[in-house]
Amino acid sequence: MPRRYDPERRQRIIDAAIRVVGEKGIAGLSHRSVAAEADVPLGSTTYHFKTLDELMVAALRQANEGFAKVVAARGAFQDPAVDLAGELAGLLGEWLAGDRVGVELEYELYLAALRRPALRAVADEWCQELAGPLAERTDPVTACALVALMDGICLQVLLTGGEYDAGYAREMLARLIP
Repeated sequence: MPRRYDPERRQRIIDAAIRVVGEKGIAGLSHRSVAAEADVPLGSTTYHFKTLDELMVAALRQANEGFAKVVAARGAFQDPAVDLAGELAGLLGEWLAGDRVGVELEYELYLAALRRPALRAVADEWCQELAGPLAERTDPVTACALVALMDGICLQVLLTGGEYDAGYAREMLARLIP
């Protein structure tokens, strides 16, 4: 049987991996579960992604794009007249108010870097993508502290199932901004 040309297959596999992690967590991710979800032969997943780490790197990069788009859409980090703490609190609120499953998925992949060194560079990329624009308004150390605080606030909301408090977030972020 001739090989069928399918230029979208790699992307479908990544999308399927994201759905699998969203439904079953990292523990449910396997080449077999992704192949079934993507409706592709098992060999296709291993052809495009030799290891699960490679597949998780691609999935985490794609998941990170969602937050990067929210950041880029706001575009107010460079304007010194804009209340940076308020802008960041609004950004978190917008992100957490969106698809909660997507936010949880992104954090699950992000935290998987604790046990999977291949994911650490991608997790660091996410932090640097956010810290870079913040450093233009503050300084590199403060920018990293702001990213860490934002991570902590998001994790508290996700882990407790509580509501996001924009006022609290703004107040805490303002304490770090010189």
